[in-house]
Amino acid sequence: MIITRTPFRISFFGGGTDYPTWYHQHGGEVLSTTIDKYCYISCRHLPPFFDYKHRIVYSAIENVRHWDEIRHPAVRGVLGWANCNKGLEIHHDGDLPARSGLGSSSSFTVGLVHAIAALKGSYVTKDQLARDAIHIEQNVIGESVGSQDQIAAAYGGFNRIEFLRSGNFQVSPVILKKSRQKDLQKHLMLCFTGFSRIAAEVAKDKIANLKQRESELKRMREMVDEAMRILHSCNRPIEEFGDLLHEAWRAKKALSDKVSTSEIDQIYETARSNGAIGGKILGAGGGGFLLLFARPADQPRVKEALKHLVHVPFNFDESGSRVVMYQPNGLS
Repeated sequence: MIITRTPFRISFFGGGTDYPTWYHQHGGEVLSTTIDKYCYISCRHLPPFFDYKHRIVYSAIENVRHWDEIRHPAVRGVLGWANCNKGLEIHHDGDLPARSGLGSSSSFTVGLVHAIAALKGSYVTKDQLARDAIHIEQNVIGESVGSQDQIAAAYGGFNRIEFLRSGNFQVSPVILKKSRQKDLQKHLMLCFTGFSRIAAEVAKDKIANLKQRESELKRMREMVDEAMRILHSCNRPIEEFGDLLHEAWRAKKALSDKVSTSEIDQIYETARSNGAIGGKILGAGGGGFLLLFARPADQPRVKEALKHLVHVPFNFDESGSRVVMYQPNGLS
């Protein structure tokens, strides 16, 4: 039995510039952190005593004779890519709901690739884990997704990720004084809007509009540098980070009319009118989790105004995808 634990992520700035169609021409950059909410994948070789070869347990249960019969696109894609000929039993558990803007799909893919490598007795680096997950999601499955989530899930931590025109990427940990990082974290709130969406559908519409939104995307990339200047400055108040998030949200909404909805706009305006300085819908948009930036003294008022939503306390995570249990059963 192998169990991997892979974190979810929060993306602050630069989202949209991590789509290959954009960064191959212009380059891209994002600022993001993983959090202490995780995707767990357990994987073992299935003994040959059943009338099926693979058993996949997530929100549904699939018992199939061949991997290409699996309905779950990531499991089917990973097993086909890995050429898994022996029977497998795979279970998925997550701390937070899927399709919610926290990069859960990529965390799943990264965690499964990691688990299968461990089951084969292979060590895989964070860099290779990220590259494999990007290849599987974008080329094997053919989803309209960017490249930041896979890297965040594999590496973990608070990072500045640069996407080069060559297709390569560079991961630079954000080095801050502990007091500054704690101050940032104390100002952040995470709440669930109550509805999910298929990220690839929203992303597809955004990708189609990239050429018409060059100024917005270039500004969104510039915000990564600006956010770093705010965080590293001893004189600039942390509230400027919240102001920048508000600007980023307005730029993100301009990328596609599917990014937000009237319900999301109402939630956001209610938060702002009750003390939140800024925020954004995480991920592609259209639903899922809303990140808010508010002074600690104002957060009770924001929570009361949004008491119909689920609020999720969280901390930053530094571990990345990990094998947390390794007990090969001798059938590999």
